[in-house]
Amino acid sequence: MPEVSAGTLPAVPIAGRRSVKAVASSLFALTKPRIIELLLVTTIPTMLLADRGLPSVRILLVTLAGGALAAGSANTINCYIDRDIDAVMRRTARRPLARPAPMAVVKPFEALIFGIVLGAASTVLLGTLVNWLSAVLAVSAILFYVFVYTIGLKRRTASNIVIGGAAGCFPVLVGWSAVTGRVGLPAIVLFAVIFFWTPPHFWALAMKFRDDYAAASVPMLPVVAPASVVARKILIYSYVMVAATLALAPYAGWLYAVCAAGLGGWFLAEAHRLHARVARMSAPVPAAVSKTCAGLLCATRAARSRA
Repeated sequence: MPEVSAGTLPAVPIAGRRSVKAVASSLFALTKPRIIELLLVTTIPTMLLADRGLPSVRILLVTLAGGALAAGSANTINCYIDRDIDAVMRRTARRPLARPAPMAVVKPFEALIFGIVLGAASTVLLGTLVNWLSAVLAVSAILFYVFVYTIGLKRRTASNIVIGGAAGCFPVLVGWSAVTGRVGLPAIVLFAVIFFWTPPHFWALAMKFRDDYAAASVPMLPVVAPASVVARKILIYSYVMVAATLALAPYAGWLYAVCAAGLGGWFLAEAHRLHARVARMSAPVPAAVSKTCAGLLCATRAARSRA
């Protein structure tokens, strides 16, 4: 019987012809739909803000569809490139391409072709039904995520998510340009909000999955730096992110400003709480306490040896 570890699907070899449902399910999983949801959540309010109301329903739906296709393309190609480290990390071992060949429903080259087709479909859809600026921005996001982050930075530097996280900021530019035909200053501020939010968000998750990244030799900051350094950088980026959110207030209005201030304060409180907790865990043990513990340990061992 094949061994089943926690966080993985049963390693059952795929025999005979693959069902359409199984292949479709695997291809859909490669697009990382939960990440696509987060990207679309940033696109919708951006379009509402750009239009100062509800934009054309057709433009809204086509932009969301094109954005979903672009994100799915980038995520699928990312899974193709990272299939070796995904197989090592427990939290990603369930991804379709992370399984050994006998158990895989989708072959790597099929996934790569699927990702490229999604990107091409996104470009055509946005270019012909919205505008070509939105299409170019969507393609730029795909190329940035694949070549700059996945290939260029992820396995080489602890700054990977700081720079590479910019790929996740493009949906606000796509949404704004879809409505206005250009990239305005508020869109750039929104880009900055997501850019400075990404590191503290991701580093907090990477602290939890530190062993996974270490096993895969991916130099995420929590792998290569002490927890105290990570917590301090999370705090710094959190303050910059909150400042960026407040910079949008003159354009977004007083209600937004109140919400941004309240939620920003909450975010900072959590960042300070993490920083304090890490500081307590990293605090050196006083010499007197250390000597007392050592003495008790020696006395316990001596008593056991005489028993």
